[in-house]
Amino acid sequence: MPRASVLGRHAGYRTHGGYRTDCSGYASMALALSKPGPNTVGLASKTYSTRISMASLQTGDLVIDATGNNHTRHVVIFERWVNSKTKKSYWAYEQHGGYGTDHRVLTYGLSSGSQYHAYRPKKIR
Repeated sequence: MPRASVLGRHAGYRTHGGYRTDCSGYASMALALSKPGPNTVGLASKTYSTRISMASLQTGDLVIDATGNNHTRHVVIFERWVNSKTKKSYWAYEQHGGYGTDHRVLTYGLSSGSQYHAYRPKKIR
């Protein structure tokens, strides 16, 4: 998480050392994957991560919606639960193309039928 947290709230991440300016580029940069990093579908693949339950999320895990097209797929980096007992929302780092990076409370993946799922990265450096 140090690479993600150093950017902080509204960091204005556009390019960083050869990584793409989208959410998967941001996650790839934070995980120190090779440039430009895999896309959102790639991050959800067995090459880069293992699917876990949302309740098992730990700092540095990913919450990914890998369905749809390049306008609907998305990935955020989990930081911590707002309340570790209820696990109804969490703090995460989220990159918005053309906008920048937010550190905010999210609920992606916590509602029944959500297309977002939790993943544990395999190659954190």
